[in-house]
Amino acid sequence: MTVEVQCEATQVAEVVVPQEELVAANKVVEEVEVNEKVKEDEEEESKPNTIEKSSSYREESNFLSDLKENEKKALNELKSIVEEAIVGNTLFKKEETNKSLEEEGKNEENPDANIEEKEGDLDVVEVDREISIWGVPILPSKGDEKTNVVLLKFLRARDYKVNESFEMLKKTLQWRKDFNIQSILEEDLGSDLAPAAYMSGVDNQGHPICYNIFGVLEDEEIYNKTFGTEEKRNQFLRWRVQLMEKGIQQLDFKAGGVSSLLQINDLKNSPGPSKKEVRVATKQAVDLLQDNYPEFVAKNIFINVPFWYYAVHSLLSPFLTQRTKSKFVFARPAKVTETLLKYIPIHEIPIQYGGLKRENDFEFSASDCEASEILLKAGSIETIEIPAVDVESTFIWDVTIVGGEVSYKEEFVPEDETSYTIIIQKDKKVSSTIRNTFKNTEAGKVVLTIKNTSSKKKKAFYRHKITKSTI
Repeated sequence: MTVEVQCEATQVAEVVVPQEELVAANKVVEEVEVNEKVKEDEEEESKPNTIEKSSSYREESNFLSDLKENEKKALNELKSIVEEAIVGNTLFKKEETNKSLEEEGKNEENPDANIEEKEGDLDVVEVDREISIWGVPILPSKGDEKTNVVLLKFLRARDYKVNESFEMLKKTLQWRKDFNIQSILEEDLGSDLAPAAYMSGVDNQGHPICYNIFGVLEDEEIYNKTFGTEEKRNQFLRWRVQLMEKGIQQLDFKAGGVSSLLQINDLKNSPGPSKKEVRVATKQAVDLLQDNYPEFVAKNIFINVPFWYYAVHSLLSPFLTQRTKSKFVFARPAKVTETLLKYIPIHEIPIQYGGLKRENDFEFSASDCEASEILLKAGSIETIEIPAVDVESTFIWDVTIVGGEVSYKEEFVPEDETSYTIIIQKDKKVSSTIRNTFKNTEAGKVVLTIKNTSSKKKKAFYRHKITKSTI
């Protein structure tokens, strides 16, 4: 007797690239592919069973003891300038008062009155020693270690040039005041753009992850709602800043803590450079974030990258600093999961990118989301066995394949040799995330069989849990 149970599977679609692509783009892609192939061949034999953290994925230390002498000197100089500016009340630009000519000359006959008035004005000026940014006080004499971390961001953004760093800080503080950042977290800016960018999970090193999904803007209705008018484009900018501020709420700004984000940019079905409104709004958003959120992105990962983007990037590359370029990572559609795994644990990667994370997942909680890894050698068959000792238990499992298509099937094998094996999922080709459940009526085990018929090594990740019957 054979019983079939259907399972849920999620496919990761690849981008279909038009034939008429730029020659320059093809050359860039070919170079990337050759470099990746060489790197794969070198690393293939030495890969351990645990996920490695990328060696290039390192931020500069915020511990004072780790700073170079010139960096310490720059930090101390900036702290002195900031302290003086706050105490002297010169951090913000003075608001001009529009006096009429009559008011300006009303006391010309009585100069002493002007002096008294000016002295009176000086008396009411109060120094704001509680000035802060992102919840961190910036008055150095307060002695908060987080102040150093924030000031170092501005110094690094300006190559430790103290005066330029101070000017950047002043402009950022003024912009936050003019932009009314104080109230932005409480504002309701609508939910139309929620799928376009969102915060979800953390990477291997605790950085909150921000996903930017450009393909959402391909929808004409969303596109018009977002970029149809200048007012809507301004609303879009405010919404994007709000998302950034929400992400920053998750940072601790401690010397050994987390003070930046990981950014994932999904370019699948991106409108591309042809739509002027997207170009203008995106440039405004990028400029605004670069000018006012220095060193807040630990890594910028671009996935599902179309050929035209490689061409554009290769043209812009000479104008980018080495520091900026070192934060860029590019992944073609076939390499998305493999690339993300270098930075993000499999249970934090969304299922649409080949991971195990599902939004509003009621089956696997944060406490039981750890996944195991299996190396699938070329031409090998691997099995995963889940013991089913207790009768009337419900089993649930997730499996995802990294590296391409494999043959996969699921069975329940009873402990009693006279009972029939139950086929839960027939043998089929899979290359994406699978979730399935099974309830046993007798003791036995659930067996998941993965056959790698290709000549390349691949990986599989899986997790499972058992819910015992309360009856």
